[in-house]
Amino acid sequence: MKEEVILVNEKDEPIGTMEKMEAHEKGLLHRAFSVFLFNSKDKLLLQQRALNKYHSAGLWTNTCCSHPRPGEETLQAAKRRLKEEMGIETDLTFKTAFTYKTKFDNGLTEHELDHVFTGNFNEDPKLNPEEANSFKWQSIAEVKADLKIHPENYTSWFKIALESLF
Repeated sequence: MKEEVILVNEKDEPIGTMEKMEAHEKGLLHRAFSVFLFNSKDKLLLQQRALNKYHSAGLWTNTCCSHPRPGEETLQAAKRRLKEEMGIETDLTFKTAFTYKTKFDNGLTEHELDHVFTGNFNEDPKLNPEEANSFKWQSIAEVKADLKIHPENYTSWFKIALESLF
């Protein structure tokens, strides 16, 4: 089954649907989400993307990120993917949204209106190896320090989302 994404305009109003890879090949704006989970020590749960991902493979990013399906509320999609990718169930709160566009070496383009959610979690995740290669807990200060030294180790949207939150 091919995944479809929700195409949107700059106001986040749905204007249609499209198969995910086609939307990324054409660079069309579509709805996405990013989840940031923190533990009681204010450390962020980072995910290293699986090594077989079609873009940004092996890069570090926020706890979970993906796209809602047509007809699916973004919050519900975020909860669904958090469970599928990281084996985590927790409450999430919407924080902000931003639009970005990134072209990759493989010819694909991420052009997304990204909804950012936060939540709390105090255990280690149960990774789905098809989605995540590894994880780590780091303070925002540690993440920002590493981003300055090794920005190439992180996804493009993570840098923007982190800046929008902190």
